Amino acid sequence: MKKVVISHRLHEDGMSVLEKAQVHVAITNNGDPKVMLPELLDAEGLIIRIGSIDRETLLSAKNLKVIGRPGVGVDDVDVETATELGIPVVIAPGANTRSVAEHAFAFMFAAAKDMIHTDQELRKGNFGIRSRYKAFELFGKTLGLVGYGNIGSILANMAKSIGMKVTVYDPFVKPEVISGLGYRYETDLKALLTNADVVSLHVPLTPKTKHLIGETELKLMKKQAILINCARGGIVDEAALAKALENQELHAAATDVFANEPVTVNEPLLKYENIIVSPHMAGQTKEAASAVATMAAEGVIAVMNGERWPHVCNPKAYEHPRWNP
Repeated sequence: MKKVVISHRLHEDGMSVLEKAQVHVAITNNGDPKVMLPELLDAEGLIIRIGSIDRETLLSAKNLKVIGRPGVGVDDVDVETATELGIPVVIAPGANTRSVAEHAFAFMFAAAKDMIHTDQELRKGNFGIRSRYKAFELFGKTLGLVGYGNIGSILANMAKSIGMKVTVYDPFVKPEVISGLGYRYETDLKALLTNADVVSLHVPLTPKTKHLIGETELKLMKKQAILINCARGGIVDEAALAKALENQELHAAATDVFANEPVTVNEPLLKYENIIVSPHMAGQTKEAASAVATMAAEGVIAVMNGERWPHVCNPKAYEHPRWNP
């Protein structure tokens, strides 16, 4: 019987796909590659919900044929080694885009209206918090999108619907596409940061985007601006963000992601009242969790059965001799 290792249990719809495929499923409940390795030695498939896979582990897991990610982020997967070994990395593009966009939209409202902090204060009996007048209207304000992919485009449409202006920075999108939608295209990230009232990040974590937002960039932002990150933790220099929050250099920040996950109570950013946090759950709605789990499981099973599944981040893996005997 073929074997699939899962770092953590998938949504039941994804588990159902594996059950129908009649494969042996081993759940490690741990995404550390060293912990998963004993189970991977005789496995053909791996699905990582939370965790990573490195070169050393891939070289040791000689039976592995495919890696699945219930999402699109692959920064914790050694894609280069997987491609070298002819191992496709299955992703679930588009399956959770609306969920993430809605989460960023909700963050924007919660931060602008000071909802989380005032909720906490009212529960302490502080009715007078209403007179702090920190909340502001979003109508007429400018949303600056760093990245205009599937998620960014949905968020832009939402912002436009409530009367916000939209500015986009994305070197991979043609200016005429953005201007044709009635948005402003910005060629300079610094200019976007300087002029936006809300900045929302929607780019993958790569060597080029690591700490894309650091101390210099944060100082460019308005003191009444909001920074939202529903992408990847490493895109923001968290030490620099902590300093900005402590010095009240931003109205607020909101993040669903952290450089080190899972997050513990000792996470430095958690001590600030002007940041809203969630546990990397933007793409974990019922609908999205079902979709990404199903796509990942179906892709893994297909590749294990010798099919060239189209939704992979490294199509060059199919050029490997194992796919072209």
